[in-house]
Amino acid sequence: MLTETFPLRGRWNRQQGPLNMNHYANKKSAAESMLDVALLMANASQLKAVMEQGSDFTFYVPLIVLISISLILQIMVGILLIFIVKWNLNDENFHYKLNIMENVATALVFIIVVVNVFITAFGVQRPIASA
Repeated sequence: MLTETFPLRGRWNRQQGPLNMNHYANKKSAAESMLDVALLMANASQLKAVMEQGSDFTFYVPLIVLISISLILQIMVGILLIFIVKWNLNDENFHYKLNIMENVATALVFIIVVVNVFITAFGVQRPIASA
């Protein structure tokens, strides 16, 4: 049995101090914000496609409502993430508020995912360009 260990090479074997939780949380929130912006743009594009199809489209009203709900919730999550990044995670006075805000943001993201599943189920087709 081979019990020999091999040291990591390159930048992975650097000795680092303890993890800076505030820096980690800020990077995590920034990544979540970027994903939120990407979904926001996708929903705005879907809203445009539905509106271009007009009210003759079978699921026009449900899709407008669902996409609008998704957009509003995404804006709320974005605002929450701004406040989460603003506060210092290392300050214990903010731990309770940050925990509640993280839980609310997570719940809203879950609702956004469910709403977007229904948006996808109803199907947003772009109108066929007439020649």
